[in-house]
Amino acid sequence: EEIYTNITQHCWEMFVDMMRNVTVSELCEWKVISRPYSTLQACLEEGADSLHYGYPNALAEQFIFQSHHRYFHNCTGQHQVFLDPPEDVLLAMIIAPICLIPFLVTLVIWR
Repeated sequence: EEIYTNITQHCWEMFVDMMRNVTVSELCEWKVISRPYSTLQACLEEGADSLHYGYPNALAEQFIFQSHHRYFHNCTGQHQVFLDPPEDVLLAMIIAPICLIPFLVTLVIWR
C-alpha cells in the first residue's frame, strides 16, 4: 500500500509539472490537456498493474478527482451544446437515403 501511495504521488507530481506549461485560457482545450491528463491516468494504471492492484481504485480516483477539482472545475458548459436538427431537416436526412436505395438497385440490375 505504501509503495502504491508513493507511485501515485510521483504520478501526481509529474502531472502538476506538465500542467505548469498550460495557460489558464487553455485549461479547457482537450488538445492541450489531453497529454498531461492521459499521462496521469496511464501512470496511475501502470503503477496499480505493476503491484497487481485493481484499477480504478480509491487512491487513483482521488488523484483524478483532485485534477478535476484543481484544474478543470470551470470547464463544463463553456462549449456549445449541440442539439438535434429541426424535425424537417432530420426527416429529409432519413428519407433521402431510403429513396436512393431503390434507384441504385434498379441501376445495378439494369447494368
